[in-house]
Amino acid sequence: MDSVLRAMAIYLVLLVLFKVAGRRTLAELTTFDLVLLLVIATLIAIDIGFSLAKQRSAWFARVLDGGPTVLVEQGQVLHKRLKHARLDEGDILEAARSTQGLVELKQIRFAILERNGKISVIPFE
Repeated sequence: MDSVLRAMAIYLVLLVLFKVAGRRTLAELTTFDLVLLLVIATLIAIDIGFSLAKQRSAWFARVLDGGPTVLVEQGQVLHKRLKHARLDEGDILEAARSTQGLVELKQIRFAILERNGKISVIPFE
């Protein structure tokens, strides 16, 4: 949602600039300027469209954003999921050291690859 608001802000700034500059500025646009403006407008429209579609459909939101993936369960690495996520055991151990102070895989109850790309580590009690 944050990216939508940023895109809208950029769009509004461009709109105000063109209103202030007047028609003469629009007439002096180079091909590159016009293409850049069209690309920006297209990206804004696509982003808004996807946001609306995600609000209306849980399936569409799951397809676009994905879901969390369990990489380690009860201290055992799930190698297929790790390979699918293009990660290795070092990535899990790095997250475990930085967030929980753990140094071995057997200390990890669950390691979960979140939707935002971060690895959450839940240690054994």
